[in-house]
Amino acid sequence: MKNVENKSFGKFLIIWAGELVSSIGSGLTAFALGVYVYQMTGTATSVALVILLAFLPSVLLSPIAGVLADRFDRRLMMIIGDGCSSFGLVFILLIMLTGEIALWQIYLGVMVSSVFVALLEPSYKATITDLLTEEQFSKASGLVQLAASSKYLLSPIIAGFLLSVTGLETILIIDISTIAVTVFAVMFVKKGMQVTKKEQERQKFLKDLAEGWNAVTEKKGVLFLIIIISIVTFFIGFVQTLSIPMMLSITDVKTLGIVESVSAMGMLVSSLIIGIFSITKKYTNELVIGLGFAGWFISLMGLTTNIFFIAGAFFLFFAALPFVNTSAEVLIRKTIANEKQGRAWGIIGIISQLGYIAAYCISGVLADYVFNPLLVEGGPLASTLGVVIGTGPSRGIGLLFIISGFMVIVLAVLIFKIKAIRALENNQLI
Repeated sequence: MKNVENKSFGKFLIIWAGELVSSIGSGLTAFALGVYVYQMTGTATSVALVILLAFLPSVLLSPIAGVLADRFDRRLMMIIGDGCSSFGLVFILLIMLTGEIALWQIYLGVMVSSVFVALLEPSYKATITDLLTEEQFSKASGLVQLAASSKYLLSPIIAGFLLSVTGLETILIIDISTIAVTVFAVMFVKKGMQVTKKEQERQKFLKDLAEGWNAVTEKKGVLFLIIIISIVTFFIGFVQTLSIPMMLSITDVKTLGIVESVSAMGMLVSSLIIGIFSITKKYTNELVIGLGFAGWFISLMGLTTNIFFIAGAFFLFFAALPFVNTSAEVLIRKTIANEKQGRAWGIIGIISQLGYIAAYCISGVLADYVFNPLLVEGGPLASTLGVVIGTGPSRGIGLLFIISGFMVIVLAVLIFKIKAIRALENNQLI
């Protein structure tokens, strides 16, 4: 196993800048593919399936990627993951340039990219721990979320404009180009870093996985926190999957891009605050309050078809997320030994995001066949609840958002009640 000895915030910033560029590119493709597939099929189910296939392989493979991140040079894993993820995009692009693309070909290309993205995330998170001191974790987390927010802040408005003047092919070319920029950034940092090999017996792969699991479960607070976060992601997954179908039923693609980008400024503002003013204590309180507000704003998204009200609720929802992510990540990061971080983040990745997988699997079916039929004209709830939140082709999605937001608030209260999670604040073993 290899371990990086030198600490450097400057090197972190170079890698972060590369991931910022990559995030913008992937956001362009994610937005454009969602719109393209919805216009192609007219169903929320097809959009949900694209999102599922873009997400599922990377989550399922994350424990394996975590072991690789601890066994080999983490920067090399990032280069391979980022670089090879372009294969799926190139496949989709070539099909579109040579003829009409079928839905299954989009699914296949998205899935291929996701397989290689799996290598990236654990190595990226472990590299942050390599390069920074514990005092810099919170500030770095804010900057990482700022980069991640770019796919919501900049990408939708850019993609919405591009789709109004050009096609999906152009967006795919741009995304592939951003991947190249990211790879070069990581290569530059890798070349200037001193990496030493620890004198340690090479363990069997399954034993490495077991050690990653033990690192996560040796403190009950960490495991409880990850499980609750997984349930939270289940409800947030509905928002991620169904926001495009809901919005396209009341507005056009260009307006959708503007609304998503403006709304994501909430994440930008919060990430900047966290990045500038490091949070060094009260992470549990920050987590509970952030989740409570996030749940409330999810519910507000479903109350109306007024585009300005929805945009405001989205803005406030995005503003709450960086506080949730930072507090949860720091509580976990400072609890797990550095040499086990890759394996641990691989295990954490698959557990914490099982909720997304479940949501992506069922959200389209729930929207198309359960909730939307309840609130169309003449539907079972049209004359009662429909008077409050309205009726139409997407109001069932609005009802699903209201329920999801309430459940996130309940989970926030639950976190506050669990002593083992609160004990993580002082790194106590409970």
